[in-house]
Amino acid sequence: MKSEIMRLYDFEFSGNCWKVRLLLDMLGLEYERVPVDSSRGETQQAAFKAVSGRGQIPVLEDGDVRLWDSQAILFYLARRYGRAGSGAPQAGAWLPEDAVGEAQVLQWLALSENELLYGLARARAALKFGRPFDVGACQREGRAGLDVLEARLAGHDWLVGERVTIADLACYTYVALAHEADVALDDHPAVRAWLGRIAALPGYRAMQGL
Repeated sequence: MKSEIMRLYDFEFSGNCWKVRLLLDMLGLEYERVPVDSSRGETQQAAFKAVSGRGQIPVLEDGDVRLWDSQAILFYLARRYGRAGSGAPQAGAWLPEDAVGEAQVLQWLALSENELLYGLARARAALKFGRPFDVGACQREGRAGLDVLEARLAGHDWLVGERVTIADLACYTYVALAHEADVALDDHPAVRAWLGRIAALPGYRAMQGL
């Protein structure tokens, strides 16, 4: 049994933090949230820089393990706790065991950190938090990422294989927040259906205010 509760440094309205919270909640893992308001520059203060010299959230502490970057944290949680028999109540195959399946997950993690982050996330950051990004260019990038998702999901329930994986959670959050980027999903019915499937998963918890 684990003697220490995991600690997650996060910001409620960060999509990257939300994807980590989703997996923690879906795995049924106990954790403490440490709020860090990145919209007010708290990630650049000395107290947080002592936790992560990178100055970005989320950061996960699990015993003597400390990790930054949402993708790395998803990968770690899935590998350590997301397998049947790991002790987590909702444990399952969140990360495929085979090389091809794992590589396919990494492909979608790349989409989440490129078209979806530089597109949907940055358009949202500009509109919601006043960040200095070109909203139109970001929206075009985000729609390109949505087209890739739609092409896959038109014939499949999930992004990799026959069940949900961390690939789905990695791509989910900024797509679910697309309305805050002023990007409509009307032309992406398969994406909308996929959002509904994720929201129906055990342990799902919406972002505050959605």
